Amino acid sequence: MITFRHGLAALAVTAALLSASATLAREITHAMGVTDVPDAPQRIVVLTNEGTEALLAVGITPVGAVRSWTGDPWYAHIAEDMADVTVVGEESAVNLEAIAALQPDLIIGNKTRQEKIYEQLSAIAPTVMAERLRGDWKINMALYTDAAGKGEEGKAALDAFDARAEKLGQELGDALNEEISLVRFASALTRIYYLDTFAGLILDQVGFARPAAQDKQEFADDVGKERIPDFEGDRLFYFTYETGDGAAEAQAAEWTADPLWQNLEVVKAGKAHAVDDAIWNTAGGYIAANLLLDDVERIYGVPSTR
Repeated sequence: MITFRHGLAALAVTAALLSASATLAREITHAMGVTDVPDAPQRIVVLTNEGTEALLAVGITPVGAVRSWTGDPWYAHIAEDMADVTVVGEESAVNLEAIAALQPDLIIGNKTRQEKIYEQLSAIAPTVMAERLRGDWKINMALYTDAAGKGEEGKAALDAFDARAEKLGQELGDALNEEISLVRFASALTRIYYLDTFAGLILDQVGFARPAAQDKQEFADDVGKERIPDFEGDRLFYFTYETGDGAAEAQAAEWTADPLWQNLEVVKAGKAHAVDDAIWNTAGGYIAANLLLDDVERIYGVPSTR
């Protein structure tokens, strides 16, 4: 067990051992600089949920990964594939000792989450970081899979997704004229989600429009109930980030019972849909993106484009 007091020394020893056993064959340019990485890394630790899905999509099971935001410890849609993976903390609180104990030959992370510990991570193994999260999942997947030695496979997977999104847009036809509203409930918090979000980017790619109040190249706004009229659209998707104490579900129940919500035309038309927060927001990766398209197909009653 590596104690906190001796952590840096232990990490340096680990780094030396890895440098002797791994062939650093390629340079990867990323958000924190340029890093030499193994040509074919065998023991990868990934520190974002979207990064986990990027690796799984190209047939790589990481030796360690951060816990899913919900689930025990993984989202239901990846749990089977992650059965033997070691938890190394959370995106915003990674466990350096757990990572070092796994003796990785590559660490994949994100500057938004782990910039402050980049040097410590790099002391353990070559570390590659994407710039940010939000709507950048495809940009990040290209980087992550390239660093993992699976760049061609990553490109093929992304090309397949793009083709699927295009085909879905064709299948939807006139339904694309609908303006889509996105709302998220959390504990004592409600947000309108704009274009620079995971779901916002995907719906835009399919070809959907957004209501004028939501047609912004921004992330999200925290709102009070007086902003409920801004939820209006031809179709509304809402998702709830429930961590287990019931607070988020209570928030959603309170807001959806409010007269302002009940008077929305989209609600009265029966076109307000509760969808899975993990799929539409928090997982944020390739597998969730395809499951989101599955939801759209189901709700609109169009043939599967899988």
